[in-house]
Amino acid sequence: MQRKILGTTGFDIAPIVFGGNVLGWTTDEAESFRVLDAFIDHGFDAIDTADVYSAWVDGHVGGESETVLGKWFSARPGMRDKVKLFTKVGSDMGGPGEKGLSEAWITRAVDKSLARLQTEAIDLYFSHWPDPDTAHVETLGAYDKLLKSGKIRAIGASNYDAALLGAALETAEKEGLPAYQVIQPEYNLYDRGAFEGGLQELCVEKNIGVVTYFSLAAGFLTGKYRSEADLEGRQRAGMVGKYMTERGMALLDTLEDIASAHGAKPAEVSLAWLIAQRGVTAPIASATSVPQVESFAKAAALSLSQEDLSRLTSAGAMA
Repeated sequence: MQRKILGTTGFDIAPIVFGGNVLGWTTDEAESFRVLDAFIDHGFDAIDTADVYSAWVDGHVGGESETVLGKWFSARPGMRDKVKLFTKVGSDMGGPGEKGLSEAWITRAVDKSLARLQTEAIDLYFSHWPDPDTAHVETLGAYDKLLKSGKIRAIGASNYDAALLGAALETAEKEGLPAYQVIQPEYNLYDRGAFEGGLQELCVEKNIGVVTYFSLAAGFLTGKYRSEADLEGRQRAGMVGKYMTERGMALLDTLEDIASAHGAKPAEVSLAWLIAQRGVTAPIASATSVPQVESFAKAAALSLSQEDLSRLTSAGAMA
């Protein structure tokens, strides 16, 4: 099942996007290739990465994920044509002037990403984080030049709230510049505040595509973390710990109950819930093994009842 991601005139994508943050980080190059091959073989076609992935790892400088993807494309002739490729600009890359959304940095950063990705064009280029020091008109003007040059094909914004996205859309209309066509918010069964409400309504109203990140709450919604002991030695322990609350445990109980009824896994149910949410185009989910990709296929095919959806929504709601 394909979903339109860019309004009425853009491209379609399958209902789950691969999260490339793990490439070259928790997944080495050889396993990354196997996982990416399986992702495409299961009928998926969109991959999300960023220039900064995975600069947070000791010894890494950013660009590791894009580099792995570039090597994969090079080793698989014709593969680039099968993939809708997303990457981002704006995070701090460590060098002088290598952050933010100024025209000067965007112009340099896109060429660096293209070189690492070993491709001539990026299908969807995201502003990774808001830049309070750069006006929308400068950022969108830079993207306009990249669109006209053919280096990128569409633009999106990540981590923008309703007010900021609305202001950017107004600037685009007023100045005759390209508008953001996709938003990438943090959104999952537990973390709801960044999308639900004003941003969700704006996206529906303006027909803006929505691809969610942290769709499985850093792995918490897989159900494999139930205690502090489960976090020991885990690379994402610091991110998962905040979910170890009474609400989090109650949500896992509901997930496991519904998953059991469907012969599914909690992660599959979590992704199916996201796919069913109003305005959501596709969740982004990472995989470090082929069986996890197979689980994505099951999630995409899973049909939850209205009662299932309501129970999950209630279980994950803030008190």
